[in-house]
Amino acid sequence: MNTVDFYFDFSCPYAYLASTQLSRVAERTGAEVIIKPMLLGGVFRANEVPQNLAASLGPAKARHNAYDLQRHAALWDVPYSMPMGHPFRTVEALRSLLVVGPPFQPLMDAFYRAYWVEGRDIGKAEVVIDVLDRAGHDGKAVLAATQEPRIKDELRTRTDEAIDAGLFGAPGFVVDGQLYWGQDRIWEVENALGVAREPLPASSALHPSDFYFDFSSPFACIGFQKVERIFGASTTLMPMLLGGVFKMVGTNNVPLFSFSASKKRWVQKDMERQAEQVDFNLKWPKRFPVNSVRALRVALQIQASHEEALYPYCHKVFQAYWSEQRDIAEAEEIKAICQELGLDGEGLLEGTADPAVKGLLIETTSKAVAAGVFGAPTTVVHVPGKEAALFWGADRMEIAHAMASGRLI
Repeated sequence: MNTVDFYFDFSCPYAYLASTQLSRVAERTGAEVIIKPMLLGGVFRANEVPQNLAASLGPAKARHNAYDLQRHAALWDVPYSMPMGHPFRTVEALRSLLVVGPPFQPLMDAFYRAYWVEGRDIGKAEVVIDVLDRAGHDGKAVLAATQEPRIKDELRTRTDEAIDAGLFGAPGFVVDGQLYWGQDRIWEVENALGVAREPLPASSALHPSDFYFDFSSPFACIGFQKVERIFGASTTLMPMLLGGVFKMVGTNNVPLFSFSASKKRWVQKDMERQAEQVDFNLKWPKRFPVNSVRALRVALQIQASHEEALYPYCHKVFQAYWSEQRDIAEAEEIKAICQELGLDGEGLLEGTADPAVKGLLIETTSKAVAAGVFGAPTTVVHVPGKEAALFWGADRMEIAHAMASGRLI
């Protein structure tokens, strides 16, 4: 029988959402899900991540993440509420699972419900005892046993195991030695177990959306391979200067460089998987990061005067940089791409020095930040009568489609 390891801590809302789907994973794939408690704080320390990671996020990203949690809960039709006072201490609750022993899922579900549905502080002894009692255990006896050295050691050992497996956050899934991070990677876990992803439901009409991107982002490149297929004519391409966005929102110019070694390894593998899923031959460029200003200014000119050529131009620029390892900072490369499309490459390059074109890139970048954009790619869906909904990442485009098609309210 195939197996999938599920690493978690009660303090992570994403791990809670993932936990609600474990039975579905087992049913769809026939695999055995092995529940693996770990102390997320220990994983964070090993990767030099702030203990209260949510508190370190910028306002725009924090707002997006809050909505992201709510949307996944709605998509899966599961109860979820961010409790006052989060994060709570989870050590005794995790050790309680080890005292009681497997199968862990019934008690795991009970603690998750207390935390993320009922909003109870499972760091308090009386709450731990009540959850255990309601689950059919002797709460006081189990809580007392959580202080035994062997139980403390077992949780440390399990946390070290998670770190050795490459975990840098929660939740984590491991299939055949391969790590999948996040509740949004469950369909990849199922795919690794031999069950293909369900296709997007057909939709005759979609709410309009904007697709913000910069050629300098590998994830924007992957997202661009999806955008026309998923959204068709309902989306508007919005070239923006990602470095300008980062400067305005106070983010590192190259976030990848700030990641821990474990997260960098996972991101690299995740990029490869996502590129394979859209049949894109991703090759890391010789120069990274790259100055994409000229390529973006040309895109804006094409959008204004040859809109039908915008998709082909963007496709060729992404292909040149992220697959053919061509330096799109060089004027001759952009000129060649334009001429391949029958466009006036010389004239478009001259136009990049026009103050009006320069101002247009500044304007679209400022518009992105005003819309809440903090990274690329970002899809903003406009539902009539409602606040525009922002979805960050190539891996959020399918859930953006759910909003655009009316399946997600």
